[in-house]
Amino acid sequence: MTEPTETGIVPATQPEAKKEETYYLRFTLPQRYLHVVLFTSFLGLAATGLPMRFSDNASARFFARAVGGFGAILFLHKFCAIVLTLAFLYHLKDIFTRAAMHKEKGMFWGPTSMVANWKDVKDLVGHLKWFVGLGPRPQFDRYAYWEKFDYWAVFWGMIVIGFSGYAMWFAPFFAKFLPGWALNAVLVVHGEEALLAILFIFSIHFVNTHLRPDSFPMDMVIFTGKETEDEFKKKRPLEYERLARQGKLEEKVADKPVYWWVNFARVVGFTAILIGLLLLVLTLIAYFGTV
Repeated sequence: MTEPTETGIVPATQPEAKKEETYYLRFTLPQRYLHVVLFTSFLGLAATGLPMRFSDNASARFFARAVGGFGAILFLHKFCAIVLTLAFLYHLKDIFTRAAMHKEKGMFWGPTSMVANWKDVKDLVGHLKWFVGLGPRPQFDRYAYWEKFDYWAVFWGMIVIGFSGYAMWFAPFFAKFLPGWALNAVLVVHGEEALLAILFIFSIHFVNTHLRPDSFPMDMVIFTGKETEDEFKKKRPLEYERLARQGKLEEKVADKPVYWWVNFARVVGFTAILIGLLLLVLTLIAYFGTV
């Protein structure tokens, strides 16, 4: 289509091209790899630990027969435990390296730290008020209070569940310096703490991370490591403003996630969530069936 002008016939004005979205890096590749190892080994521990915890349940016995018996389940459980332990030790090494050797500021205090502070308390109270319409929505920085809670719940679980599990695995060694009642106690502690971890991860963590309105049906940033500028501004406006004020925002600009990788991550993520929810349902059925 053309339009007449004083100088002749020229093409009509073309519509403006759609502005390309800007992406920002949130998680590095090693952090995303570590998360994959974490959730796959945890799913393995849950899938193998629950049949042993509820060994009198019909579903547990069926699963045990399908994989070669409870001996095979115990072997797989120990294998997943080793993998998760190595991931945890790698994380501790990363913290030590960044804090002690690289002198990275903000590891243990400030807006970029996973350590809770007074602002997290105020954000929690403010969020509760916002839920019932008594105040504005809190503004978050790099990590929200529930993300820190999730992190320390896993950290605490690694110590308690991990120690009690290895105490049962290597009971003759631990019996050299632990009284008999302590070895009996770790059996109870391991089972109950592991059950609590499963219930927490497959309900609270899933809801906080993936099923809340801001992220439903899945928060892809832990898989791609990147998020759009709109997501960044909406979810963590204080971090966006802080980086812009410090002139560091451009350092976080990243390429758009590859299309095939996004689809692959969706398949992996949805599969993990469905397995987790299935294990949650089976856990509740088995638990209340034995009460």
